Amino acid sequence: MRQLLVINPNTSASVSALLQRHVQAAAGLHVAVRTATARFGAPYIACEASYAVAAHAALDAWANELSQHQPPPDAVLIGCFGDPGLMALRESSPVPVTGLAEASFIEAARHGRYAIVTGGERWGPMLQRLAQALGHAHALAGIHTVAPTGAQLAADPEAARTLLAQACRDMVRQMGVQAVILGGAGLAGMAALVQPQVTVPVIDSVVAGATWALRAHPVPPERKVPGFNVAWAGVSGEMTALGHA
Repeated sequence: MRQLLVINPNTSASVSALLQRHVQAAAGLHVAVRTATARFGAPYIACEASYAVAAHAALDAWANELSQHQPPPDAVLIGCFGDPGLMALRESSPVPVTGLAEASFIEAARHGRYAIVTGGERWGPMLQRLAQALGHAHALAGIHTVAPTGAQLAADPEAARTLLAQACRDMVRQMGVQAVILGGAGLAGMAALVQPQVTVPVIDSVVAGATWALRAHPVPPERKVPGFNVAWAGVSGEMTALGHA
């Protein structure tokens, strides 16, 4: 059975449970999904500072997971629509690594130009920068951030559906896009609720992430075993143990 490790780089157990449920549903019965939660950091990532700490937390969660003597993962999915720690994890891992944002960019671009709708007003420039860094800015027409965070939207699904559907329709009308990404771990499952009210495909970032992770293969793997090749000081024992792997 294939093993998929999902890393929630925030400290919210409820977000981890949401990720576990929706990634497992997308992955199917023949994939074992397990979700690791950050051991430190913010309960929700909504600013540059919490995003920076989340990258460290993702590396720590990965190292801690590998120390638990469980079956090694066949792929790793960063369960945040911002992919904190993506490049560092990819450099350190012998298996494919992606995040909700990168996977969604790839999926949405299959339809043409796309827009992003997500919760948390500070995410706009952060996601624009990420798309540029990952080479996907050419197809990204615009980003619409709504004031409630993803966690707040998840807490009131009915109000969220109305707000998000209108935001998606606005992006289609204003930008003429061929797809809209509904981005965020806290918005898992909402794309299906919004889709009947939107005339273009609405991409669920969690489903996109699970699908990419299960299809991906190292080409070729950059390393045979996990490790950082860093003489760490002051980090967790699990990260230290992988420092010279």
